[in-house]
Amino acid sequence: MNIFACIKQVPDTEAVLAVKEGKSINEENIKWILSPYDEFAVEEALKLKEKISGSKVTVITLGPARVESALRSGLAMGAENAIHVEVNDVIDHKTAALALANAIKQEGETGVIFMGKQAIDDDAYLTHIYVAENLEIPVSTNVIAFVHEDGKVIIEREIDEGAREKIEMANPCVVGVTKGLNEPRYPSLMGMMKAKKIPIKKLTLADLGITDIAPKITVEKLYAPPEKPQGRVLEGDLETTVKELVRLLKEEAKVL
Repeated sequence: MNIFACIKQVPDTEAVLAVKEGKSINEENIKWILSPYDEFAVEEALKLKEKISGSKVTVITLGPARVESALRSGLAMGAENAIHVEVNDVIDHKTAALALANAIKQEGETGVIFMGKQAIDDDAYLTHIYVAENLEIPVSTNVIAFVHEDGKVIIEREIDEGAREKIEMANPCVVGVTKGLNEPRYPSLMGMMKAKKIPIKKLTLADLGITDIAPKITVEKLYAPPEKPQGRVLEGDLETTVKELVRLLKEEAKVL
């Protein structure tokens, strides 16, 4: 089975982000990482490969040259192949999903496609659904349990108020995973050394038949949220402080 894990490189959660010209972030001196939800996707792909003899895992992403390090992370975990769709322009989620879907099609027979339910940079929660739409295959999101048996996929997903929904899907399908599905493995030293030697397949959008890359959504303004004002501590006896608190909630916070 050809198993795929679609991944994305994102800024480190501890990175200090600055806005550049009001439309994008300043990428200088930022540490880039594999999106945490995608780590669960790669791990589940590897677990499925280990259960099905003759299977292989391909990690795939798109972006500028720097995203190669994210692919190397997936290879170090145990994936056999990697595909880099080279994109330097800003593209929207629909175009990105079409590129991923077309790249997967080119690989021939398709098995399960694992993806993080969302990337932590934009939290769009869209790409995995668009990929399934382009491939005309089933999709499920927010997946916290996965079983493959008799050529079918059975998943459990979280829904409102902690309830779970069980879904059976035909294979191939797209599985949008979330935290709790598994515990991603750490790459071994041998795995990291081996990953450096694995060739990465390079594709362009033109190779995938995509010529229209104009974003359907335009960013008008990007800005950092205002800093929260410091809290205030009321001192004094209980009766006085309660009266002052009520006054502040009415006159300043205007929540009463």
